[in-house]
Amino acid sequence: MALPAQDERTMPAVVLRDIARRPLDHVLTELYALIEQYGYVVVVCSPATPEPVVRRLHTLRSLLESDRIALFRPELPPLGIAVLARQLRQLASCDLSPGVLASAGRLLTHYIHAGAVLGSVAKLDRVPVGLKAHAKSWVPGSQFAVLAHPEPQLVRIGPDVTLKGPEFGTWLLVAKGQLQSDWAAGLGTAWNAHGVRETPLPAESPVWWGTGRMIEFCSYLADLSVLYQLVTSVRQTSCHWCGLDVIGDRCVFCSATPPGHEPPAPRALEQRTPA
Repeated sequence: MALPAQDERTMPAVVLRDIARRPLDHVLTELYALIEQYGYVVVVCSPATPEPVVRRLHTLRSLLESDRIALFRPELPPLGIAVLARQLRQLASCDLSPGVLASAGRLLTHYIHAGAVLGSVAKLDRVPVGLKAHAKSWVPGSQFAVLAHPEPQLVRIGPDVTLKGPEFGTWLLVAKGQLQSDWAAGLGTAWNAHGVRETPLPAESPVWWGTGRMIEFCSYLADLSVLYQLVTSVRQTSCHWCGLDVIGDRCVFCSATPPGHEPPAPRALEQRTPA
């Protein structure tokens, strides 16, 4: 899902639609045109993306014999993926090299809190679920709040029940599925968010969470200046294989790991002021 632009500088998204069903040569031509137009392409997709689509992406990259295509599948729920892709679109308007921009995605995942309110956890396999929670999910009217990233949490919704959230200022994005609940919106107050915004539910969300009776939510950094400062504060190195400037412990384009590299710890953001 491509989210609307966060600001006037946010670069537009290019959605590769139905790439596993369309003729191979059509998709190949489309991807080649993108490389010719932009120089480098970062493909961001969810771990819930169907395997035929993932195989087609690898086939396209191989046929083009291109190290200018990065395939990035961060361990985030679908709404978190959409938020991260928009953050990269924001940063694409800045003076960052392709390697730094692509590897910035791995850094920014540390600052995303993504979860959902679920009517059942019976088919949830992305987050550890105890037997007690499984049993309670069969009780009519039960609802659960689940945080999948950065640290798994699962609670049964009740009075004064919340989830541990970010300790820095964020916005909260909420996507409603087939569940009636105001709990997710109230999470914005509990997490001291700058505000709450709504968006349609990503198509892959019911598959990822194991149910369509859900409301997905994600807290994120929206300010471009903060995102840029986070990325540029990390030491850059040159990939010893392809020569691109990168941050972190692996080049997203060629997957090479710098010899003897120690990945930097995520930078701590300023503590929020308690309400």
